Amino acid sequence: MVEDEPRIAQDICGALKAAGMAVDLARDGEEAWFRGDTENYDAAVLDLGLPKMDGLAVLKRWREAGRRLPVLVLTARGAWSERVEGINLGADDYLPKPFQMEELVARVRALIRRAAGQAAPVIKAGTLTLDTRRMEISVNGEAVALSPLEYRLLAFLIHHAGRVVPPTELGEHLYDSGHDRDPNAIEVIVARLRRKVGSDVIETRRGFGYRVSDGESR
Repeated sequence: MVEDEPRIAQDICGALKAAGMAVDLARDGEEAWFRGDTENYDAAVLDLGLPKMDGLAVLKRWREAGRRLPVLVLTARGAWSERVEGINLGADDYLPKPFQMEELVARVRALIRRAAGQAAPVIKAGTLTLDTRRMEISVNGEAVALSPLEYRLLAFLIHHAGRVVPPTELGEHLYDSGHDRDPNAIEVIVARLRRKVGSDVIETRRGFGYRVSDGESR
């Protein structure tokens, strides 16, 4: 999340966290460019009117460096030509201020799904079903009660079903940058999940990571 206005930043970060996401906040363009260039984010929400470096300049640098993270641009500026410029520079979506928070969250969820190759809001992976709108995961049609960390970990695996995800990558997407990313904590959460969704749903590839079946490959 890139926003220099404290109240707006707090509101958006709170809404994204309530939607099950881990969020890092950058308050100026230089910090945003550095974070986006060095961290593997699922998506960025980028305001254009930033101190130190304009949002369009941040976006241009990310794309020139080959950074492919989906970007939702926020702006209070109304010129259509600026919106076109942002899209031409590599923005994936555009949302003018003021906006409804529910729409922003829905757009971010859609960007993350599409980046993972998933178009529909309900994603199926073997016996698992993830409803991204309701933040609910079910096994064979039965909803499972999960903690926020359990939900985020399993949802990430479902988004990337069929792929072995290393523990370090899971840690990056499970916690914000201020949290200690202990690989042992991933093992603990996976063990708890197996007790809830079935011991054979999450596969361990020793030395590589974890995967859930995409329903096609094993």
